[in-house]
Order: sequence, then C-alpha cells, then structure tokens
Amino acid sequence: MLDIAIIGAGPAGLATALRLHQKGFRPRIYETVEELRPLGVGIDVKVYGTKELIELGVYDEFKDISVDAKHSIFYNNFGQEIYAELCGVHMGYVHEQRFVHRGYLQMLLFDKVVERMGADTVRQGARFLEYRNVDGGVEFDLRLTDGTVETQRADLLIAADGIKSLARKQMHPTQAEPHYSGITMYRGTTLMEPYADGHTILHIGAPQIATMIVYPIAENFEGTGKTLVNWVVERERDQTVEDWNQTGSVDEILPLFDTVDIPFLDVQEMLRNNREVYLFPLIRHEPLDSWIDGRVALIGDAAHAMYPRGGNGACQAIVDGGVIAEKLSSILNVEAALQEFQDERLPRVNAMVMAHRGEGYEVIRRMVGDRTDCQPFENIEDVLPLTEADEIFSKYHAMVGQPRPGFEAGEPTGFRTWELDGEDAEHFRPAGSPAGSSQPATA
Repeated sequence: MLDIAIIGAGPAGLATALRLHQKGFRPRIYETVEELRPLGVGIDVKVYGTKELIELGVYDEFKDISVDAKHSIFYNNFGQEIYAELCGVHMGYVHEQRFVHRGYLQMLLFDKVVERMGADTVRQGARFLEYRNVDGGVEFDLRLTDGTVETQRADLLIAADGIKSLARKQMHPTQAEPHYSGITMYRGTTLMEPYADGHTILHIGAPQIATMIVYPIAENFEGTGKTLVNWVVERERDQTVEDWNQTGSVDEILPLFDTVDIPFLDVQEMLRNNREVYLFPLIRHEPLDSWIDGRVALIGDAAHAMYPRGGNGACQAIVDGGVIAEKLSSILNVEAALQEFQDERLPRVNAMVMAHRGEGYEVIRRMVGDRTDCQPFENIEDVLPLTEADEIFSKYHAMVGQPRPGFEAGEPTGFRTWELDGEDAEHFRPAGSPAGSSQPATA
C-alpha cells in the first residue's frame, strides 16, 4: 500500500485524507498549528460541493451545522433589486447549496479523520519546510514546535498547504509570487434575528464603489435562537498582508453603504453589531502550468488559489481530493496517476481562476452601475433585461460544473422577487406593496 503524506489539515487536506481512506489508503497529515480551532468565517458550498460531502459520508453532520440556501438576490447601491435566482434543490438541482462556517466544516472533517483513521493520523505542530524527490519516493523536512527539524519519507506527498504554500513556491519559484489586486475584503459575522426567509444570500452594491455579500451560516447559533450571519465587503484599499486572520474595523466601510435601503435588512446595523472583522486582500496568483513534480502534487489553494468569489475555492479543493484518490486507486504507476489527475483538473480549474478574477456572475452589478452611472433606475428591465442576466448566470454555472436545470430547454431560471406569489413573496416585498405585484420599486 502506498505511504501517502498530506501537508495541511484544512478542508482540502482533510477531505483528501477521507477520500483516500475510502479507497483503502491510510494517509498521514502534517499540520503547522499546535491545535486546530474553528477559525474563519463563511463558505458558500455549491451543489457539487454538497455532492462531495455526501460521498464522503459526512452529510448528516454537515446538514446539522449548515443552512440550506434557497434564494440569491442582487441589488444595486441603493438597494434596488437587479436579479434573483433560486438555489440548489429549489432550482431543480439534485443536491442542496448550503452555507456553513468554514471552521465548523474543518472541525467536522477533522473529527471524521480521527474517528475513521485514528488520532495519530494528524500530527499537529509540524511545519512543512521543503521536499526532495528521491528514488521511489519523497523526503520532506518539518520544523517542530521545539525548533528542531525532522525529516520524513513517503511514497507520495500531497501539498494542501494553502495560499502561502511553500511547496508551490519550491515547485514554481518564479511563478509563486502573488500580486495585490488593489481590493481588500472585510469579512465578518453578526449574530442577529433571521432576515427575509432565513435562507437567502444577498449581493449588494456597485463594484465601482463597494460591494457586499451577506448570508446566514448557522441557525440557532449556540442555542441563542438567533442566526449567525456572514458578510463580506470588497473595496479598494492600500495593500494588506495575505493573512486570513488579520483583524479590521467596520469604520472604514460603513459610509460606503449609507444609500442602501433594503426593506428586510438594516445593513448599517448589521455591520455595527459585528462579532468579528477580518481583513483579507484579493491577491492575484497566476495560474500554474503544472501541479506535480515527481511524486509531489499540489491541491486546493496551493495549486489554484482563486479570488474567494462565488463559493468555489473550497469546493474545488474538495473535488481535487476525490479525483486524486480515484486516480491513485485505479492506476498502479504513481507518476501516471498524478499526471491523470493534473490532466483532468488543471485546465478546468485554471479557467475558473481567471473567471473569478473577472467577477464571475457578480459582473451584473458592475454592468448596472456602468449603465446608470451608479444612480437609481426607474425600471431594471430597461437597464439589464432578464434574458441578458439569465444568459450570464447560466454560462457561469456551466463553467464551474453545475449547469442550470432547464436553461438549455429555453426555460427562464432567473426572476425578480416582485414576481413571486404566496409566502415566498412576503419575505421580500416592500411594506405596503400589493400581493402578486409584478412592478419593481422605483427610485
């Protein structure tokens, strides 16, 4: 049996370990921190990500710590609705789209690794330094918490060591240097009463000024009866370090949303009542032309760090684990298996990296801003026709591997919430508007 070492106990490394275990392997994981804790904020797990978690055998526990996504709604910088779509099974997909706290998902996967493979599977407090391909395997050095350096050997090394990957830097010394995009993300959470139907992701603002994404990541959080809501704001800012745990303040971003008026959400109050705020710059990592070097393979952010837009970074990392486990279990030659993994994954994911750099489907808010000079509109159909928006969204969903059900048959998949009837409509309709109203709010 192959002796497989994994660097990094984030979602990518842990999910890969579980996939390999399903195929009969017993990998070892090496993690820098001395004790894993549920750090981070929200992840939007797309339908193909939920499928992966079902196949990993963790769906029931995942469902308990996450929130089903039902609606996705886009607004301009005045809170005027641009577009809406259903999510997951509500649109017709086989699997759900769900929102979850990244740290809770990581700890769920960690617990499953320990449960299925034993506590000694994950060695914490061991920082990866470098690797060397040797005859029939890989040697790699680790710095332990006491400062000593230890050398380990494996038949194969899978590097899931994240956006600051030392393995990537060693493999691609001239390609590994990142570049700041000029945009910084403010990522935070707020404990509050559920907004709308409690299952909605909101996309707010004009990118020319600032943008915000809001979605719930835990219901009845810690028994409070309230919802833990994740929010992310993007704005231009002087460069910050590439560190998920850098703290910030909402004081810099509150004025950017003082024109937003959404009937069911007080954006300013949500920001002021935050529990935590982290800063993270959008760093541009150029797509790599190779993820493998001998018996070393990069996966997840180490291989294809992408802007955290659209909820695909973590999901694609989990997909990596499934594909590499399948190749290693079905192809006897390790080098050939890694090449098959790369051939299947690299072109598609590199295309996604570039697409996210161009805003993905969030581009519709920029289009509306450009066409209105970031001013209120009278009728959205005159600015961005529903058919045009539908086409943009359907191309994006197909590109990331989840084609929209019904779109190819000519069925509309997007809508505006004022077209809704019944209980759904009541969650989004401005106070005083008639039931069944098909008219948008005007400025």
